[in-house]
Amino acid sequence: MAGLAGSPWLRIRVLPELQPFSIRRCFLFNPRFSLCRRNLCVLASAANGPVNGEVRVRFAPSNGGKFILRIEDTDLERSTKESEEAMLNDLMWLGLDWNEGPGVGGEYGPYHQSERTSLYKQYAENLLNSGHVYRCFCSNEELEKMKERAQQLQLPPVYTGKWATASDREIQEELGKMTPYTYRFRVPKEGILKINDLIRGEVSWSLDTLGDFVILRSNGQPVYNFCVTVDDATMRVSHVIRAEEHLPNTLRQALIYQALGFTMPSFAHVSLILAPDRSKLSKRHGATSVGQFREMGYLPKAMVNYLALLGWGDGTDNEFFTMDQLVEKFSISRVNKSGAVFDSTKLR
Repeated sequence: MAGLAGSPWLRIRVLPELQPFSIRRCFLFNPRFSLCRRNLCVLASAANGPVNGEVRVRFAPSNGGKFILRIEDTDLERSTKESEEAMLNDLMWLGLDWNEGPGVGGEYGPYHQSERTSLYKQYAENLLNSGHVYRCFCSNEELEKMKERAQQLQLPPVYTGKWATASDREIQEELGKMTPYTYRFRVPKEGILKINDLIRGEVSWSLDTLGDFVILRSNGQPVYNFCVTVDDATMRVSHVIRAEEHLPNTLRQALIYQALGFTMPSFAHVSLILAPDRSKLSKRHGATSVGQFREMGYLPKAMVNYLALLGWGDGTDNEFFTMDQLVEKFSISRVNKSGAVFDSTKLR
């Protein structure tokens, strides 16, 4: 299975190997659903071990699994009720019915990120009190000048840390003036962070290329990387499988996991699904949304079967599977590193 190119908005979690446990399926998305704009993300939960002997995953093909759906709608400008309803309808048309999530409920709700803001702020305050986060009062103009200066020096456009060492007096002065501020995560200035990716092997980053990053905007809205880390930890997620475009996000999320004292999940980053010319799949290559394929007369079982075989196979020449067969046969060890090509002719 491979991630479709474009902005990473939809995340699917898959971990079939953990067959001894009861698997819960969980499917996360931003309320825009299309073939060219999604990120396949596989996560199983059990941050500190299985919950009551149960591993929780997003969209986990495994016997006895449950499908958990969470809507990532903190981008207020792009998230609308209409787009959310369209996506839910697309999921139902494909036969992907969730056991836990919007309209169904569950133990780890609420399942809209927009309804979890108080939780994010609670953990942000924890990080502030522990010193992992600090208030940054820099204006947009100051930040833009920092970026321009870095470009002139041919350096990475990272935050210079102006407020990282501010005194209590300086901070109180700005608070007294009601100056807007963000919460920035304090990144170690040296060192290397490594993960063992289940598909790509060892992946590492040098910490001096990152710079202190924002987790809470000046309007109080949490940033994506912070939201998903808190959500995955509190929803007991243990495995994250998503598109390769998310590799840079992994560094930020791993640092947040460590600072909050959460057990870091296992990660797997799948390759993008490509157009026939091996470029990023986009609207210029034809239909991209599930709704478009439905209107063109495609059958939902055919769509699921074809998408499942992009970047994955069971080791045989068989190209036709039922949903139950896909659940039984899928293995992360058979996911290809190279990008798969979306061939609309073959789909027909």
